[in-house]
Amino acid sequence: MFSIFLRSLVFNVLFYAVLAFCAIIALPTFLMPPRALLTIAGWWASATLFLMRVVCNIKVEFRGAETIPTGPLVVVSKHQSFWEAFVLMSFFDRPIFILKRQLMHIPVFGQFLIKTGMISIDRGAGVKALLDMTRRARKAVRGGCQLVIFPEGTRRAPGAPPDYKTGFAQIYSTCGVQCLPIALNSGLFWPRRTFMRYPGTLVVEFLDPLPPGLPKDEFIARVRDVIEDATGRLVEAGRREQERLIGSAPSYAGSGG
Repeated sequence: MFSIFLRSLVFNVLFYAVLAFCAIIALPTFLMPPRALLTIAGWWASATLFLMRVVCNIKVEFRGAETIPTGPLVVVSKHQSFWEAFVLMSFFDRPIFILKRQLMHIPVFGQFLIKTGMISIDRGAGVKALLDMTRRARKAVRGGCQLVIFPEGTRRAPGAPPDYKTGFAQIYSTCGVQCLPIALNSGLFWPRRTFMRYPGTLVVEFLDPLPPGLPKDEFIARVRDVIEDATGRLVEAGRREQERLIGSAPSYAGSGG
């Protein structure tokens, strides 16, 4: 485990160094279209994948990318780690994420989020916040964007009971486009509330798109079922691999919420 600790420490130093470098070279993009800033964010994501493989022995596998529809889209993803919040954008032409408002207040980083049109939500504002978020989401999707939503609202530890909110169904219904579900097991390798990074194969699986116009209850049930079934399979396989690599799979019980 000391080797994993040391590798994790080195990785985090390099990760934040690369982030700082990308933030500096991205400053001129404030005077350019958002696409320029998204390009640099893609470089950051690519550099992170390289560091994960070389420093931490974390391989990343993307499955089913050929199922991603073109054009406007609602993307509904499992959320276990900070990792997917910046890597997934590389798969879409015009990605827009729904995220918590506090992120907008981070110096420089928050300004980047605003520049790229990310949609923030104040979780304590109730119905008013949901209505405003839905209005902005509809406008973005109808403008040709791919809207990425984490339907549980926050990161959940691998194996934690699912906690799907209902707001994402309202957005899907209002936007009137296909929905792309995504399953993953990132929390096994990049867990929350620790700098530790564990070896193995991180898998992201793009599932079959759901058609527009499904009734709300049916849509929620189908999204939950397909994502949870696939995520459970990926987490189980990842745990088995970790047991082979490090003797036992780490506990992530404290990583949810």
